[in-house]
Order: sequence, then structure tokens, then C-alpha cells
Amino acid sequence: MNLPNRKALAWGLVGLVPVVCTTAYAQGAVTPEYRWLTFTVFAAIIALTMYVTYVASKRVKSASDFYTAGGGVTGLQNGWAIAGDYLSAASFLGIAGLISQYGYDGFMYSVGWLVAYITVLLVIAEPCRNIGRYTLSDILAYRNNPKAMRIVGALSVITVSTFYLTAQMVGGGVLVKTLIGIDYEVSVIAVGVLMLAYVLFGGMVATTWVQIIKAILLVIASLVLVILVWSPYGFSLPGFLQDVVADPKVQAKVATLIGDPAKTMTAAELGQRFLEPGLYFKAPIDQISLGMALVFGTAGLPHILMRFFTVPTAQQARKSVVWAMAIIGGFYILTLFLGFGAAKFVGPAAIASVDAGGNMAAPLLAQYLGGGANSFLGNFMLAFVSAVAFATIVAVVAGLVLAAASAIAHDLYVGVYHGGDTVPPQQQVRAARIATVIVGAMAITIGIAAKGQNVAHLVALAFAVAASANFPCVLLTLYWKRCNTGGIVLGMIVGTLTAIALVMASPNMTYPKALKAAAQKVVDATPAKLEKLNADLAAAADDEARAKV
Repeated sequence: MNLPNRKALAWGLVGLVPVVCTTAYAQGAVTPEYRWLTFTVFAAIIALTMYVTYVASKRVKSASDFYTAGGGVTGLQNGWAIAGDYLSAASFLGIAGLISQYGYDGFMYSVGWLVAYITVLLVIAEPCRNIGRYTLSDILAYRNNPKAMRIVGALSVITVSTFYLTAQMVGGGVLVKTLIGIDYEVSVIAVGVLMLAYVLFGGMVATTWVQIIKAILLVIASLVLVILVWSPYGFSLPGFLQDVVADPKVQAKVATLIGDPAKTMTAAELGQRFLEPGLYFKAPIDQISLGMALVFGTAGLPHILMRFFTVPTAQQARKSVVWAMAIIGGFYILTLFLGFGAAKFVGPAAIASVDAGGNMAAPLLAQYLGGGANSFLGNFMLAFVSAVAFATIVAVVAGLVLAAASAIAHDLYVGVYHGGDTVPPQQQVRAARIATVIVGAMAITIGIAAKGQNVAHLVALAFAVAASANFPCVLLTLYWKRCNTGGIVLGMIVGTLTAIALVMASPNMTYPKALKAAAQKVVDATPAKLEKLNADLAAAADDEARAKV
């Protein structure tokens, strides 16, 4: 496809967004009066990222350009891109929602994800940059049989990316539908089409800059909200927290979570419990398990490992992780104020009434701080936060698709099918783009087919497989001289299968079914209980009538 056609397609996609959104509009958080404002903000952000994709497409001339941006990304740029790749909708919407619903325990997700990058900095970043080229399999093939490593490595990357990708697509469809009322199927297709445009034409160059733009917008939006939340307290943390725990809405939420013990507690004690552990993670082992999955899983995520191949030197790789830690750490501190602010001003019950998982906490907070549901500024802020959340989903999905497509094209097609022989650069790029279309179509199809499903276990699967299979094999390949092909193959297979089996048998899968079965048992028993109750009441009435006679 030549460049003028690419440009026409890019701006065509931008123009199509408001039309599709208006047609598919159902009922969302934005009132019909301000619907145009939401679509305008969405179109502006999408136009910016599509222009970046058009400019980036001029630089994609080789496989290296497509997979790793030619290794020409600086440490600072890569740090922002890593932050954009890592700060998904789960970070922006999910953590703020968890904090608004469960207080201290919700913030533990932020701590786990931040600590993960210390592991990445100390043991992964520099050696990966030194021995790898494009993908996870390149690292594993360093001292093991290349063909076997490319097969198992590609399968692992595709597995992890598919689980994570499906969760993002389904979550994106649900969140965008909840935020602005676009039909679920149209939301998934919109995410998929935009993601395909970024990766197909711009490769890693466009994906990198889209992630940078998205990370900057995310930080700006969060900073504005935090300043508005915190400034009335003179930026005093104790004063802010005291006001949060003294709020009746927060105290009522705590009373609901802890049940009977709340009857013997004062209002102040209920509020204090919001700042203490135990409302979400009931046992210490839950926290330990979560921490291990987040730390080791992050270090094994293929789309994160790929980012270290985009910088020219190992020194720049280390610098990019330091920048990423600073940006991600600063952002996660902001989520504390977003979550507590939403709990204070909007209320946990009001947030949960819109979305049971609390994912609407940050958007509803933005709307409240702007003046409410009937104000222009409130709806503008809600529209901006919604558009940033949409860009967040698309950017993360683009990184995942690029990782999966690289595994198919570079590892399987070039490394296995062609035996690692020299393949012309144009043929490699063509193969990568075909793989991108295949993965993108698969993501859209699975996302639509998975409508209404609980996607939490898909995220758990992605991190569990990355922590159980990818990270140990990468670590041993890098640091253990006796590491061999058989051990890596066995480790990847056993780690993947056991992680999937344990997640499938976990309470995350069985609890919803058990809860539904228990509720159904109560429903089924209700008619018999009502019949018995009516019979008892009738008998009592007869006895009373006889006594009067």
C-alpha cells in the first residue's frame, strides 16, 4: 500500500469514528445533550494517533524497523513507551476502582506492579538487550537449540498474548459501552480496527509513539484530577485521609464488607478499617500469591520484553527501565488519591451501581469534579478521561498484537519454516503484516464471542503463564551455564500447563459457579418455604379463631 492511500485510510478511520459511535450509541454515562462533546474528544485523540501512524509508516522499510523500530528509540522515549504499554485500562480504571471499593487492599496491586520493575531492572533488561533481536525466542535460543526454542517460545508468546489480548478486548468493549454507551460489538471492532492500523502500517515505530502519547495523556488526566481532589485540603495527606474515613458513604461500605462485626464498631472504627488490610484479601497467602504473580509475571510478559530490543545499547535499556519505574511509580501514587477521592466524593455504592467492579470510579470522579452530570465541564472531563481510557486499551492491544505477530512471522515463518535462512527484508515485513491481520482478526472474533464472560481469569492466566513458564526459562537461560534445550522445553510446557490447570481450578473460576449454585438452591427452596409459611399462618389463624369461639 502506498503512502497516499495510507494517509487516506488513516483520516478515513478518524472520520468514521463519530459516525459509527453515533449510530451505535445506546445509553452511557454521558447525557444525550453532551454526546457530541464525547465524540469530538474521541475523534481528536484518535486523529492525533493516526497522524503519528502515518508519519511512522514512512520509516518502516525493514524487519528491524517493523519489530523493534530499528533500535533507534532513546532510553527516555522507551521509558515512556514502557509506561504506556504497562499502564493498561486495568491500571487506570481497575486500581482506582479497587481502592474506591476496598481501600488499602486495592492499593496493593499498585505496589506489586511497581516492585515488578525492580526485578526487570536488576536481572532482565540489560542481558536481554545484549543477546536478543526481536522476540522472547531470540533470548531462549541464545544457548539452546534455535529451532526447538522458536517453536516453544512462539507457542508461549501466542498463549500469553491471546489470554491477555482477549481480556483487553472484552474489557475494552465493556468499559467503552459503560462509559459512553457504544454497543459492545462495535466497541470491540473499533478497538481492533484502530489497533490493526497502528501495527499494520507503523509497526513498532507507531506503536511506540502511540504508547508515549497515551502515557502522557494518562499522566496529565490523573494529575488534573488529583490536584482537584487534594487541593481543598491544602495538599495535606493526613487531612485528606481523615476526611475520607469520616465519610458516611465509606463507613457504610466497610460495614457491608465486614458484616456482623460492624454492629459492635463505632463509625470512626469503620472508617479506619478502610485504611487497613483485610477487606479484599482475607488471608496473607492471597497477598503473597498476588505479589509473586505480578512481579514474576511482569518480567515474563512478551510485549514488555520486546521493548528492550528497541533501544540501541544496554545502557539505554537500563535507563529506559529507570524512567519507566519513575513514571509508573508516580502514576500509581496518583491512583491512591483517585480511588480515595472517588470513594469520598462519588461514594462506593454509587460507583458499584454503575459497574460492579468499580471500574467507573475515575470517570465518575472526573465528572463530579467538573460540576456533575448536567454541566459542560463535567461532561468534558468525563469525555477526556473516557477517550484516554480508550486510547489506553488500544495502545496495550497494539503491543500485544505486535508481540504475537512477531512470534508467528519471525520465529515460526522465518526461523522454523525457512530454517533461519536469509529471508529478504520485504518478505519478512510482508509476513509480519499478514500475521498481524491474522492475530487482529482472531482478537476481534474472540472478543465478540466472549461477550458477557468474566475476563478476570484471562488476566490471571496471562500473568500465571508468564510467571511460571517464561520468566524461569529466561532467567535460567541468562544466568545458568548448564541450562539446556530439554530443560527449557520441559519448563515451558510444564509451566504453561500447570499454570492453566491451577487457574482453571482456582476460586476465580469456581467461585462464580458456586455462588450461582447456592443462590439457585435458595430460589428453588423458596416456593416450599412459602407454602409451609402460608400453611403455618393459616393454622395459627384457625387456632386463634377457635380460641375466640
